[in-house]
Formats: sequence, C-alpha cells, structure tokens
Amino acid sequence: MTVAKGKRPRDPSQLGKWVVERSTEDSVPAVPVPENLSAYMSAMGRKGGMIGGKRRLITMTPEQRRIAAQKAAGVRWGKAKKPQ
Repeated sequence: MTVAKGKRPRDPSQLGKWVVERSTEDSVPAVPVPENLSAYMSAMGRKGGMIGGKRRLITMTPEQRRIAAQKAAGVRWGKAKKPQ
C-alpha cells in the first residue's frame, strides 16, 4: 500500500515503511565529487584547524589556557621510553 507523501499512516508497520521510504528517497541532488578528493579533504581539514585554535584561544580564560598547557606538557614530556 503506497501512501501519499504528506499523509502519515496510523499502523506502526506501515509507519515504519513510510519513514524508511521518506528517508531513502532521492530528494536531495547529488553533490559533485572533486577529481582529487584526498587533496580536497586535506584542504578542508587544514582550513578548519587554522580557525579552531584561534577561536579556542579567544574563548578560553587564562586559567583554562594554563591547565591545557600543563596537561599538554605532561603528555609530551611525561612519556616513558620503551625498552628496545
């Protein structure tokens, strides 16, 4: 039984089928994939990373920055060397 797009069925089984059909239909046009996807994703990540640190610095209090710096130093310099 097919149901019109706007009308929701009352039966739980039919409602489940209706939800799946609505969520999997191709109503959104496909986004074109760039030729070099790896380079594109790398550039996107770099852009977000460059924004993220500056924005985080502005929103953190001096106390929060001090705690973050101490934690980072502890992780960097507190590692035990692995036996060879």
